[in-house]
Amino acid sequence: MINIMRGQGMAAQSNTNESGAERRWFATTHWSVVLSAGDIQASQPSQALEKLCRTYWPPLYSYVRHRGFAAEDAQDLTQAFFAKLLEKNFWARADRTKGRFRSFLLTALHHFLADERDRARTAKRGGGVSFISFDEEVGEEHFAEGLNLSSEQQFERQWALTVLQQARAALQRECAASGKSALYQRVNLLGDQKESAVPYAAIAQDLGMSVSAIKSSVSRLRDRYGELVREEVAQTVTGPAEIDAEIRHLLSVIGA
Repeated sequence: MINIMRGQGMAAQSNTNESGAERRWFATTHWSVVLSAGDIQASQPSQALEKLCRTYWPPLYSYVRHRGFAAEDAQDLTQAFFAKLLEKNFWARADRTKGRFRSFLLTALHHFLADERDRARTAKRGGGVSFISFDEEVGEEHFAEGLNLSSEQQFERQWALTVLQQARAALQRECAASGKSALYQRVNLLGDQKESAVPYAAIAQDLGMSVSAIKSSVSRLRDRYGELVREEVAQTVTGPAEIDAEIRHLLSVIGA
């Protein structure tokens, strides 16, 4: 994860210098939009919250499954939880100083499941309405990856992996748009020991580029990946000062 941390360090320096660019894009991140809204009835915070839910449903689903619920029940409960989040009066009761979206969601979900245990199961929990599109196979794959972890550990691990996946997907889209898909497919973004399995010379030959050009391109891709990870994390915290600590936490969760 050297290059992610390098990107983090560069951005951290920008914060120290009070970079206007970072503060401008941070002002429109999803969680900050939700928290800054005095009323969830406004369309902008509602759309921001829905995007966060669509992105981060796998960690929530995995957490519910790890609490002992069957797959179908876990889907119903997760959908019902989203329905609760999107209720107009929910945010009137929410503590808007909770900080990270990850921490807020886990606490809210824990209380939600406790409340559900006290209710009679007289109807389908989600009311038969899907608020977020689920890929059941993906959800079960996420669940199976952490069977040896606690529900809280699995939630945090899947959250961290989702952040990285979102950044990789964004980088892949950018590479496709700029005609660099072939390079993206061959690059080890993390820059760890496995890179020696695909030498630069082999990549350069395949792509018709010089070794020095490949090295420069790979360096730029990794730097961009670090920036995208940082931007994704920014979607889930309340201010620029929290980004670095959140990145360190997420990397530690997955052992990076």
